[in-house]
Amino acid sequence: MLNELRALLDAAPMDAGKPDYIRLVLDDNLLGKGTAKSRKLTLKHLVELYGLDDKLCLFRVFRRLWQQDVQARPVLALTLALARDPLLRLTRPLILARQPGEPLTRTEVEDVLYKADPGRFSAASLKSFAQNINGSWTQAGFLQGRVRKIRTQPPVTPVNLTFALFLGYLEGLRAQRLFSTDWVRLLYGSSDEPLTQAKSASRRGLLVFMNAGGVMEVRFPGYLTPEEEGWLYE
Repeated sequence: MLNELRALLDAAPMDAGKPDYIRLVLDDNLLGKGTAKSRKLTLKHLVELYGLDDKLCLFRVFRRLWQQDVQARPVLALTLALARDPLLRLTRPLILARQPGEPLTRTEVEDVLYKADPGRFSAASLKSFAQNINGSWTQAGFLQGRVRKIRTQPPVTPVNLTFALFLGYLEGLRAQRLFSTDWVRLLYGSSDEPLTQAKSASRRGLLVFMNAGGVMEVRFPGYLTPEEEGWLYE
C-alpha cells in the first residue's frame, strides 16, 4: 500500500494524530475509493501495517524519518510493515537467504506460511497472501519481476539504517550488537557499509554514533518519551 501511504502522509501535517488520518481517508476520501466500504477496508489495512498513530513510538519515529529522505521511503515503509505484520515477517528469512539474482517462487512463500500454522489458511488464502507479500517485497525493491521474482537489493540510505538500528534498540540491543540484527542484515547483507552510513546519519543529526578506542555508542535522542524509555528497562 505504498502509493496510499505516500498520498496520506503528503496530505497530513507532521503533527497529525490518528483522528486526522481517519478523517482524511473516510470523510475526505483522499485516496479516491469508490465506496464507503472500500474506504474503511483501506483504512483498516493502513492501520494494521503502519499504525497511523503518533502515540505509537514506531509510527512516530517512522513519520519523522519519512520527511528526511524521499529515496528511503519504500524500504522505510517495508521495515515498519515488517515490524507490525507477523505474516510478512515470516518471509524475511527467505529474502535474507538469497543473493541478488536468485529466484523466489510464490510456492516457497506459501510453504513458509503453511508450516508456521498448518491448516490455518485455505489454499486460496495462501496463494493470495503469498502474492501480496511478494508484491510488498517488490514495491520496496527487494524483489523484481512480475511473474518470476528475482532477488534484488534496493538503494539504502542513512535514514533506513537509522530506523533499522532503532528497531534493534527497542529489542534491547546496544552498541555493536545493533549492527548484527536481521533489520540491518536485510539492508546490507554482510558489508561494512552500515558503519559508514551510521557516521553519515550521526552527522545529519538522525542519531548519535560514536566509535573510538574499541568503544561504540549509539543513541536516539528525542525518539522516545520518558515513559517509553522506562519501559525498556522494566
